[in-house]
Amino acid sequence: MTGKILVTGADGFIGSHLTETLVRRGYEVKAFAYYNSFNSWGWLDHCDDDVKGLFEVFTGDIRDPFGVRQAMKDCDTVLHLASLIAIPYSYVSPSSYIETNVQGTLNILQAARDLNVHKVVHTSTSEVYGTAKFVPISEDHPLQGQSPYSASKIAADQLAFAYYSSFNLPVVTVRPFNTFGPRQSARAVIPTIITQIASHKKEIRLGAIKPTRDFSFVEDTVSGFFSVLESDTSFGEVLNLGSGFEISIEGVAHLIAEIMGIEVQIAPDSERIRPANSEVERLLADNSKIGKLLGWKPNHVGLDGLRIGLSKTIDWFSRPENLRLYKSGIYNL
Repeated sequence: MTGKILVTGADGFIGSHLTETLVRRGYEVKAFAYYNSFNSWGWLDHCDDDVKGLFEVFTGDIRDPFGVRQAMKDCDTVLHLASLIAIPYSYVSPSSYIETNVQGTLNILQAARDLNVHKVVHTSTSEVYGTAKFVPISEDHPLQGQSPYSASKIAADQLAFAYYSSFNLPVVTVRPFNTFGPRQSARAVIPTIITQIASHKKEIRLGAIKPTRDFSFVEDTVSGFFSVLESDTSFGEVLNLGSGFEISIEGVAHLIAEIMGIEVQIAPDSERIRPANSEVERLLADNSKIGKLLGWKPNHVGLDGLRIGLSKTIDWFSRPENLRLYKSGIYNL
């Protein structure tokens, strides 16, 4: 591949890591960042020195089809990550999730079709599976919209498949499980735990602690994107990106505390509890499909792999210049 790559959501957690890695590997990158009056490029403002100034930035709004089309005009490939992802906020503002996740994805797909884009990689989420009916969860698992967020992502995924089926659009859907790592928002549980401990709190406030998750380090998620990007197969497919290891929220909290050398108590916080029927109780990835099709496998696997990824993440969050970017004393929707 030699054409320019458009990365939507490049200003976010996974998107910024993906943008940096693309630049380091020699790709020409246009980073689509959310327009705002502060002229902030999100995490791209904090990217590593070796990639600064080596990618183009387009500021716009994924909900606007005109801006999306303008951004995509000179691009060969689209990596579509732009999305609203906080589950609790989707209970408060569900319409914004439809506008961003569904309409935004439609804008990407239609512009890609009209402009004859070579490939679209659409980003899904393991939340679309809901509470596991069987484990490990393969791509054939039923989809269950247990939150407005997951419902919006199911709709976006179905649109991606519809454009492949109806118009032969070359689209592949990647479905990351619970990605974690440096720069992640404190609306996610691992940064919530780390920032509270790093701020010298002995009592960690969390929501439900019994659900299990398949936590995947961001380097592995990014490598999964590259497996799809650098292949000319798998169009129309959905591909799980997960570690194949599960641990409870309580378990990961105690593991983080152990790595940080701190003893903590977990205090339940009712504000952080999802509605009963909306909580996803168990997620565990079957990643064999992408392994068979594209040869991808994660590097951070099992408890040891999780520990290594957490150590890297803790190191980043514990630096004063990074920790001060987070408000550990309040609940981040």
